[in-house]
Amino acid sequence: MPFVFQAEGQPREREEPMTETKSFCISKRAVWNAWLKVKVNRGAAGVDDVSIAHFEKRLKLNLYKIWNRMSSGAYFPPPVRIVKIPKSGGGERTLGIPTVGDRVAQMVLKLYLEPVVEPRFHRDSYGYRPQKSALDAVGVARKRCWQYDWVVDLDIKGFFDNIDHALMMRAQRQLELPARGFLIDAGQMRALRKHTDNPWILLYVERWLKAPTQQADGTLVPRDKGTPQGGVASPLLANIFLHHVLDLWLADTYPLCPFERYADDVVVHCRSEAEARFIRHSIEERLLACKLEAHPQKTKLVYCRDSNRTENHRPISFDFLGYTFRPRKAVSRTGSHFVSFTPGVSAKAAKAITAEIRRWQIHRKSDKSLEDLGSIYNPKIRGWIAYYGQYYKSALYPTFRLLNRRLVRWVRTKYKRRRSHRKATRWLREIARKEPGLFAHWSMGEFP
Repeated sequence: MPFVFQAEGQPREREEPMTETKSFCISKRAVWNAWLKVKVNRGAAGVDDVSIAHFEKRLKLNLYKIWNRMSSGAYFPPPVRIVKIPKSGGGERTLGIPTVGDRVAQMVLKLYLEPVVEPRFHRDSYGYRPQKSALDAVGVARKRCWQYDWVVDLDIKGFFDNIDHALMMRAQRQLELPARGFLIDAGQMRALRKHTDNPWILLYVERWLKAPTQQADGTLVPRDKGTPQGGVASPLLANIFLHHVLDLWLADTYPLCPFERYADDVVVHCRSEAEARFIRHSIEERLLACKLEAHPQKTKLVYCRDSNRTENHRPISFDFLGYTFRPRKAVSRTGSHFVSFTPGVSAKAAKAITAEIRRWQIHRKSDKSLEDLGSIYNPKIRGWIAYYGQYYKSALYPTFRLLNRRLVRWVRTKYKRRRSHRKATRWLREIARKEPGLFAHWSMGEFP
C-alpha cells in the first residue's frame, strides 16, 4: 500500500482504511503534517548523514516506511547524534540530533499528544507552548517582582540529562502517585490518565527515552535517564515531567507564592526572606525526591530592591530568559525619577550580540553599499530589538553604539575622502537622520 500524493504534492483527502495487520491507528495525514513541520524547522542530519534535501528525494517511500512501522508497532528510534556546544557562562551543553526520519516520527507523536496535555498545563508554564512565549514570562515576572519582595531563582542542574525514565512514564500514566506529589486530586488523576493512556504513545515515548546516543567517535552509549535536548518530542516530555514534579506541587503546596517557569528556568516569588529560604529548602527536597537537583551555586535568593524597598540585602539581581532583573533608574509619568526593579538585556546576552557583530567584520565589506549592509543585517538587528528591546530598551544602546562604530569604520575603509573618524561619523549621522530605516537601530534614535 504506497503512500499516495496528489500531483500538487498534497496527500489525498480520502485515506485508505486501516487493515487488521496494523496494531495502531495512526493517520497518514498526521505523518504528512509532521513532515511539513520538520521541513520548515530544518536542522542538521543525524547519525545516518541524511539531510532534509536527501530525505525529500525519496519522500513517498520514506514517509510510508515511518507510517507503516509506527502503525505496526515496529518503529525503533535510531541512535541520537550527540553534539557539544559551548555555554555562554562556560562549560558545554549537550545537544542530541535525531535523524530526519526520527524527527518526523517524533513530530507525529507531538501532534497527537500536545493537544491532549496542553490544556492541562499550568498557566504559568511558558516554555515551548503554543500562544506563549519567553517575553510573556518576562513580563509576568516583572509585574510580580513589583508586588513581592523576594525571589527564589531556581536552576535545575542538568535537567534534560537527568530526567528519571521510571518517573517519566509514571507521570505519563499517572499511576499510584500521592495527592501532594504529582497530583492534586483523584479527579485530575482519572482525567489525565484517560487522555494519556494511548498505548502507541506510551510505547514510543519509552523507546525514545531509551534510544542510545552516538558520540563523536561513533561509540554508542545506552541511556537509562534523560531525554536529548534537541529532539522534537523532548520539550513536550520535559513539560509533562515538570508539570507533575514542580508546577502542580508548587500551586498546591504554596498557592500564595506565584512562579514563572520556562522549561527548566524557574522563578518563585515570596513575601519575605524567611519564606523564600523555607520554599527554597522545600523545592530542593522535592527535586531530590524526584531524582533531580537544584544547582547549588546558581540557585539563589534575590531581594527586589527599589525606591520603596531599601533594605540592605544581597544579591539584588537575577537573570531570566536573557534579561537581568535589577534596580534601574526610571521616570514616572509626572517626570519624577525613582528606582524600579525591572528587567533589561542581560550582560551575557549583550556580550553574545557584541561577539556576533564583531564576527560580521563589516569594515571588510567595502564592496557592499550601505543599503546592501542594511538588507543583510537588519533581520538580525530587528530580532534583537523585538526581544531584548521589549523592556528597558535603553539597555541595548551600548551594544548598538558598537555597531555604529563598525559602520563608521566601514565608511573610512570605503571612501578616501572620509578617512578621518570625525568626517566619517558626521557623514554617516547625516545619512541616519535622513534615512533612519536603513538600519533598524537607527529607527530607535541610536545614531552614529
